[in-house]
Amino acid sequence: MKITSATLYLASGLLAAFATAAHAENCGKVSIAKMNWKSASLLAEIDRFILTNGYGCEVTLVDGDTIPTFESMNRNGTPDVAPEMWIGSIREDLDAAIDEGRLHFAAKALADGGVEGWWIPAYLANAHPEIKTIEDALSHPELFANPDDETGSAAPETADSAVADNESATMPGDAKPAMPAKGVVHNCPETWSCRITTANLFRAYGAEAKGFVLEQAESGDALRNSVIKAFDEHRGWLGYYWAPTALLGKHDMVRLSFGVPYDRTQWNTCTVVENCPDPKPNAWPNSLVFTVVTDSFKTNEGQGYAYLERRSWHNRTVNAMLAWMDENNATAEEAAIHFLKEDDTVWMEWVSLDAASRIESALKEGAKDEAPAE
Repeated sequence: MKITSATLYLASGLLAAFATAAHAENCGKVSIAKMNWKSASLLAEIDRFILTNGYGCEVTLVDGDTIPTFESMNRNGTPDVAPEMWIGSIREDLDAAIDEGRLHFAAKALADGGVEGWWIPAYLANAHPEIKTIEDALSHPELFANPDDETGSAAPETADSAVADNESATMPGDAKPAMPAKGVVHNCPETWSCRITTANLFRAYGAEAKGFVLEQAESGDALRNSVIKAFDEHRGWLGYYWAPTALLGKHDMVRLSFGVPYDRTQWNTCTVVENCPDPKPNAWPNSLVFTVVTDSFKTNEGQGYAYLERRSWHNRTVNAMLAWMDENNATAEEAAIHFLKEDDTVWMEWVSLDAASRIESALKEGAKDEAPAE
């Protein structure tokens, strides 16, 4: 049989088409947890775009949170990927799942790790240089009072001066001086694992006896807004926060020392255990933040898993992206496109050359929900 150039051209086209189909078939369907804080939402959208357009996956995003997502992955094998899993509160159960082969680590999502703890505004720390630890802060409930708390509307000195001014006109038992305002420790929303840790530390440091109440935020936005409001009013704020985050990039805050070294045994057996009967003071370690995948994903999605093994970024990059999101009121999806267009020197280290070419083509054509044709 005579092989002509036309035959070769047709054959090469068929091979290319077969390669594209095989490429998409090899990846298949992938479910990714889109956690409800901004850095994790952004990373989920980046993964969606890269796996869809670079590796031909059919990606579905599902709502997620640390504990519910881990439990679902561990018990049910879904979702396939948790892009930004803060593992401190689930470490023992996660280690067991990994040892038994149900789940696997990919890359460190945050190369620098995550920083969690109790923070105060820098202007308050500068005005009160004696406050360096949690114990120091808990000695000053008046600095962290909720101005909207009517039960403590008057500070002690105000009440004392009012009584003194009216001493001659007030009979014993006629009135009681206003109670000192309670200090507030701001806690995480219900489904965040840090809620348990903060509640246990609140008890461990005897905060209630020192004049504080624990206030649980209704949502991540509510926690964030409580910080912003405190800065706007230039008053005290004490509670849980973390880095990287755009908020700490815009509002200068100081992380308090826990005054004790990190005790891993105490942490794993009590500090992160809900309603631990006898919590002790403990230091909040810098968090390991990994991408976690199911065994099915690792086994079946070779190229996708290889990408996630390389996909890791530094806090300075995350901070910049989160600040851009805030300044531009951008969604996680919009921020993902912005990152992929502007920071290709970062993400190109995560992907193969072929995938990079397909991703660049998709960016030029506009975001797609399905794998691009080759």
